[in-house]
Amino acid sequence: MPTVTEILETMDYGPAPEASGEVMGWLKARGTFGHYIDGAFTKPAKTFPSADPATGAELAKVAQGSEKDVAAAVKAARAALPGWSKLPGHERAKWLYAIARHVQKRERFLSVLETLDNGKPIRESRDIDIPLVARHFYHHAGWAEMLEEEFPGAVPVGVCGQIIPWNFPLLMLAWKIAPALAAGNTVVLKPAEYTPLTALAFAEICAEIGLPKGVVNIVTGDGETGAALVGAEVDKVAFTGSTEVGRAIRKATAGTGKKLTLELGGKSPFVVFADADLDGAVEGVVDAIWFNQGQVCCAGSRILVQEGIAETFVTRLRARLAKLRTGDPLDKSTDIGAIVDPVQLARIRDIVAKGEAEGAVLHQAEGQLPATGCFFAPGFMTNVAPANIVSEVEIFGPVATLTTFRTPDEAVELANNTRYGLAASIWSENINLALDIAAKVKAGVVWVNATNIFDAGAGFGGYRESGFGREGGREGMREYLSGPVPRAKPETAPARLDAAPVPGAPSTGTAPIDRTAKLYIGGAQKRPDGGYSYAVTGKSGQIGLAGLGNRKDIRNAVEAAHKAGGWGRATGHNRAQVLYYLAENLAAREAEFTRRLKSAGTPKPAEEVAASIRRAFYYAAQADKFDGAVHATKSAHVTLAMPEPFGVIGIACPNDAPLLGFLSLVLPAIAMGNRVVAIPAQAMPLAATDLYQVFDTSDLPGGVVNIVTGARDELAKTLAGHDDVAAMWYCGSEDGARMVEAESAGNLKLTWCPPNRDWSGPGGQGRDFLLRATQVKNIWVPYGE
Repeated sequence: MPTVTEILETMDYGPAPEASGEVMGWLKARGTFGHYIDGAFTKPAKTFPSADPATGAELAKVAQGSEKDVAAAVKAARAALPGWSKLPGHERAKWLYAIARHVQKRERFLSVLETLDNGKPIRESRDIDIPLVARHFYHHAGWAEMLEEEFPGAVPVGVCGQIIPWNFPLLMLAWKIAPALAAGNTVVLKPAEYTPLTALAFAEICAEIGLPKGVVNIVTGDGETGAALVGAEVDKVAFTGSTEVGRAIRKATAGTGKKLTLELGGKSPFVVFADADLDGAVEGVVDAIWFNQGQVCCAGSRILVQEGIAETFVTRLRARLAKLRTGDPLDKSTDIGAIVDPVQLARIRDIVAKGEAEGAVLHQAEGQLPATGCFFAPGFMTNVAPANIVSEVEIFGPVATLTTFRTPDEAVELANNTRYGLAASIWSENINLALDIAAKVKAGVVWVNATNIFDAGAGFGGYRESGFGREGGREGMREYLSGPVPRAKPETAPARLDAAPVPGAPSTGTAPIDRTAKLYIGGAQKRPDGGYSYAVTGKSGQIGLAGLGNRKDIRNAVEAAHKAGGWGRATGHNRAQVLYYLAENLAAREAEFTRRLKSAGTPKPAEEVAASIRRAFYYAAQADKFDGAVHATKSAHVTLAMPEPFGVIGIACPNDAPLLGFLSLVLPAIAMGNRVVAIPAQAMPLAATDLYQVFDTSDLPGGVVNIVTGARDELAKTLAGHDDVAAMWYCGSEDGARMVEAESAGNLKLTWCPPNRDWSGPGGQGRDFLLRATQVKNIWVPYGE
């Protein structure tokens, strides 16, 4: 043993193991775990081992869930739903407080169990994960208490199927179960195949406190078990995991009416400017990339360093890397623990090897790795081309890439050069620069001079192929609630488009046609591709021709919408002025629009036009009123929840109320800064195309609203599958909604398929439309001491 003098000279850490006897005794006493269904553990049929990734030793045997097991758990949750949802919020809050207290009582036990099962260092389980678990249940107990006041009229979604990953096993459970229970839902949760043990310990806590049977059910198993849960009779699916699996879930749930939230992969940028605190940024890399062995979906795995400081930064990064200790996760001196499973370790090695073969240079911590277990030395890669596999693929291991940039604009371009958009970390002592970059980077969470900070009071979730929906805070609570749903109304049948197309446009003297409608793209009328049109009929027969748009027309409209990006950067006040002007111009032509709708045989044309005018004024008023929030989270930080436009939204409009239905969907989207490609009512598209002149005379920039007429479902399919469309709204048939949701899986765009309704009633407008038109970015900014 070294002397005190020797220790003071070398500053080496001695061994500091955390005792695991109590946990190992608990595991030995149970040996084999069944599922937790309807308040009791089942007797398992088929089992699989759960192993310690640091040693390979088996910890316990766990039941392999079957479709029958999942069905039994869903049945129990369904039976418990009426009683649990009807409890006053105060009563549900007391159950959540009880869970939080019991988690706190077992913090040390749960920390050790999590480390044994997952491989992360005990310091992370003890100091970060388990305290946050308790925090989530305390926080959401408060939401249960205030639910009726904060979400008036909202009701629980129902039975929620929840699937969580292996990187934060118990914390991800808390992220999902806490808001679900607070809102009055019941749950069936499937933990990750590799890390089921803390979920089963949580089930024992639920039993110990006497939580009503069936409110929480836990079914263990592999991917087949998860697929069975997705396909079961649940009302919502909440999934955290890989983008590939998320895409499959989106397809599997298409057309089922199940509410869906997806928190998926990431390739997050870690941007370091020349004026940054470099030592702080280097420690940020430790937290962002080597934290939890890099097994963090929001890890800042793409380090972007300003060119002038790159050499200095790399030198300091190498020096810090050399000091990291990889080894026994239960040792409190360990920095880097074990990779969760041999399969994941092999994947990391394979991706890194391919990256090196493509020219990247790996810089890795030196030293002897443990002889047994799943360990990988932390490091970073330089000389990385944008097309290198390590630049594009989520490694999910303790390896980052390092690239340089020269200007802030180049930093933004590199940061956004990914299909993901989960998180970003910005390092600069210039707060103006940091916030400017935070606004431009496409990510659902942005940390300024910090990284990997989480709190129950702030939402967490991504943009683009990192998924949709939020967990935590008010945004997360909303995902487990349903607002009052307007009564569905049968839709008018669409116009037939199987007649012979009419080439070109008729002469002005052709009777009885008194008007033709071309497409409206980029602020100008365009002939549809090929020059074809289809007949529109009204009370007096054929009253006009509308363009029969196709894939090329959609492509042109999407390109025009992207060119109008300045609309999203305009202030809400500026957008409001344009929409007020639009409302006034529409009001000036009220009689004309009424005659048009009357000639088409639209019921109550005068009332529809009057409601359309009011709707335009309403969303003009909302354009600079619908804003974000400041969340109460960690000390020394202010967390800004900023609603941002998606960008380009595709909108397929209902056949009913052809003018009002069109404006009820288009106006909230553009009021929030989006640009739209809209497919008007197939039965009466001329009601929408008559708006061309109103748009042109209202200072609405070209490309903000683009209108493509034609076969609604064919055009909607093209929009839903378009990678440059960020969100898709569809109001039409059930088959059409199923198609749109399935096609959206390509780039995992958010979809909304509202039922047809009385568009003149209260269900035709409101905050729900504005919420659907925005995605929340949570920006963590240093504040105070």
